[in-house]
Amino acid sequence: MKKVLMIAEKPTLASSLANILSNGRSLTKKGISNSCQTHEWTGSFRSERSVLFRMTSVCGHVMQCDFVGKYNYWDKVDPAELFTCPTEKKESNPKQHMRSFLAQEAKGCDYLVLWLDCDKEGENICFEVMDAVSRIISNVYSHNVTFRAHFSAITEKDIKEAMNNLGHPNEFEAKSVDARQELDLRIGCAFTRFQTKFFQGRYGDLDSSLISYGPCQTPTLGFCVKRHDEIQVFKPETFWYLQLVVSQPEFIFEWSRGRVFDNNIANTLLNGVKEHKEAIVDIVTSKEQVRARPQALNTVELMRICSSGLGIGPFQAMQIAERLYTQGYISYPRTETNQYPTSFDLQAVLHILEPSTEFGNEATNILLNINLPRKGKDVGDHPPITPMKLANKGNFEKDTWRVYDFICRHFLATISQDLKYRQTCVKLKVSTETFTCTANALIDPGFTKVLTWQGFGRDEVVPNFTTGDKVEINEVRLLESQTGPPDYLTEAELITLMEQHGIGTDASIPVHINNICQRNYVHIESGRKLKPTTLGIVLVHGYQKIDPDLVLPTMRSEVEQMLNLISKGSADFHAVLRHAIDIFRLKFLYFVKNISNMDSLFEVSFSPLSETGKAHSRCGKCRRFMKYIQSKPARLHCSNCDETYSLPNGNVKLYKEYKCPLDDFELLAFSTGSKGRSYPFCPYCYNHPPFRDMARNGGCNTCTHPTCPHSLNTLGISSCVECDNGILVLDCTLAPSWKLGCNRCDVIINCFKGATKVTVEENKCNNCDAQLVTAIYKSDKTKFRDGTEEKNGCIFCSLEFSHLVEKHRAVSSRPVNIRSGGRAGRGNSKIGRGGNRGSRQPKDKMAQLAAYFV
Repeated sequence: MKKVLMIAEKPTLASSLANILSNGRSLTKKGISNSCQTHEWTGSFRSERSVLFRMTSVCGHVMQCDFVGKYNYWDKVDPAELFTCPTEKKESNPKQHMRSFLAQEAKGCDYLVLWLDCDKEGENICFEVMDAVSRIISNVYSHNVTFRAHFSAITEKDIKEAMNNLGHPNEFEAKSVDARQELDLRIGCAFTRFQTKFFQGRYGDLDSSLISYGPCQTPTLGFCVKRHDEIQVFKPETFWYLQLVVSQPEFIFEWSRGRVFDNNIANTLLNGVKEHKEAIVDIVTSKEQVRARPQALNTVELMRICSSGLGIGPFQAMQIAERLYTQGYISYPRTETNQYPTSFDLQAVLHILEPSTEFGNEATNILLNINLPRKGKDVGDHPPITPMKLANKGNFEKDTWRVYDFICRHFLATISQDLKYRQTCVKLKVSTETFTCTANALIDPGFTKVLTWQGFGRDEVVPNFTTGDKVEINEVRLLESQTGPPDYLTEAELITLMEQHGIGTDASIPVHINNICQRNYVHIESGRKLKPTTLGIVLVHGYQKIDPDLVLPTMRSEVEQMLNLISKGSADFHAVLRHAIDIFRLKFLYFVKNISNMDSLFEVSFSPLSETGKAHSRCGKCRRFMKYIQSKPARLHCSNCDETYSLPNGNVKLYKEYKCPLDDFELLAFSTGSKGRSYPFCPYCYNHPPFRDMARNGGCNTCTHPTCPHSLNTLGISSCVECDNGILVLDCTLAPSWKLGCNRCDVIINCFKGATKVTVEENKCNNCDAQLVTAIYKSDKTKFRDGTEEKNGCIFCSLEFSHLVEKHRAVSSRPVNIRSGGRAGRGNSKIGRGGNRGSRQPKDKMAQLAAYFV
């Protein structure tokens, strides 16, 4: 029997697809990847009557573009080299072993069917999957072996139709994504590394972990700062305007001139009107007006409405929409099209929504009188965002329901009647001046029966005048006011500007907005307005002083146009890439040469490192106190040596009076809270690892110093019971709250609470090869069951220790089970005490440990 391997983009999507394609008959098994399951069933495929289908998934991109190893070291590489250095494709998440997983699942398969999201990113992932299985499935790049499913919704009709009309992956679109990834990597990393090192080495209160630049991110910030500048330079002007009040009944008529900015002219015109006791009705008009129903929903409009109407940011809104899509409730949420195809079955969607208790009555009424949707823009990607399955309020948490409810109501509104109202306008003539009063009265609420928040409101009273009537003037007012500045951009307005200028795609727009918020360039204020911070303002003004192109939207827009040429097959991938890289390389060199222009702005706005922070610990070189700078990123700065040392982000305090035996720097204790990770570290070793096998930014729990009492070699207990390469190390920094912490993952084992002293011995456990420990309690706080004050044994195997040990994770509240066959043993070459790597513990021993670690 031949086999067909089918790959979806996410595990939840694979499950839904398997259920539909197998008619609910698929069998599920756990794959070798921690995240992905495999579903199998039999059926027919093309000319084959009986084949075995195997459906699984990836978790987004399998690979990512990155620099080759040596160019990832900030301190050793000139950022200018990043424009020409070699790049390579690396696994996006090495811990998932996705390539190995795909190769394993592809064994014995004859065909490959790709169910990735139908956009450019999806096409790119298609070729990542094909590359991963190319050594397993022969001729995988042939159109007779690999197929591409095109679909826009997770419904039985759409999925089975896609299966019956398989196409092939689009290499041009995949190449355009490769080009974008490489450009963004080279440009973003070069500017970001240079800026971050330059400014964080000079100023202490920037409060941002990265001073980043992005070809899309920076123009996005530029829009926000431009509006801020308009507000700052705005000068209010005083103006005057007239109002006419007539009686029987009393109505206020507005001045047709609007306003004048000269007080003398305003008073002259006022006196001319005051000379008359009556006004003459010049014109009375009454017309039926229409407010058009909305167009079909696309991604940009969804993000705009979620931000302005629901108070949900675009990044969160798209995460919610993605979940609704993978669960089959809505169609694909990333689309630029806002026009339904002529073949779209509007009635079928209405029938889906009819049983709803929220908007079912509206769906039933619309079925009786469907109004054709308005024409919009069809870019040929995906149909508009549409409900595909009925949900109830209880199916979701609050924000998810609000997004789903809006999508359903918006769909109903697109095929509802237009709102109709009657507008009556009365114009009065007094001398040379004209005054108007307009009133609106509702005729038909139309689509606002569904989109209730856009309702018309109550009817306005219409003046009952006819042309030629004379109306008594009750009062003439001269009012004074001032022009006001524009307000800060809202997220919805920013999204509109990004779309108009071609900054980002419908998929990346929310990411860019989220980035400028996370980097402390803007703050989100009431009404989801984006107010730039001092850092964001200074950055944009600095770019404008050196090279305005770096912050203008035109540069990125031109790059996007070039990338679109690649996706259409009308431009060479390598030629476009070379051209764009050369332009930005020259701009980068000019930027570096003129960085003093930006630095002059930073000098005015931020404090030098030497004037920032509080005295903390002594420098190992000059023995003077260094200053602890707690703003992002956390640092220690020695003013005497003019040296700065990065610190982990969390709580950092002196660790008693201990010093590092290698460099004489005072040791510090790091923690993320009472239940989080903690370990001691030397600030110099943290930045400059003394041993080849010690990672950068590592604590004493990763240091292999042979005699230091705080090192991994002295305090290591055993290999981690969860991850592959971690070591459980005794943490003494919070004594008498003792614990073991993995130096790689977030596993924590609390132990011997209240003990006076806990030490790691030279001897090992005969059972599991872990180091033995000794715990000592005071006589009045004895914790051992036999009443003794001191015990020596294995923390895993000794029954006397079982009630004093508790395992959990530093991050995550869910329970964690010790996997059978977990590693133990510390006596390996990494630790430095000789001996072979600890043997795996017997299954019965692991079961016993699982019972201990509650």
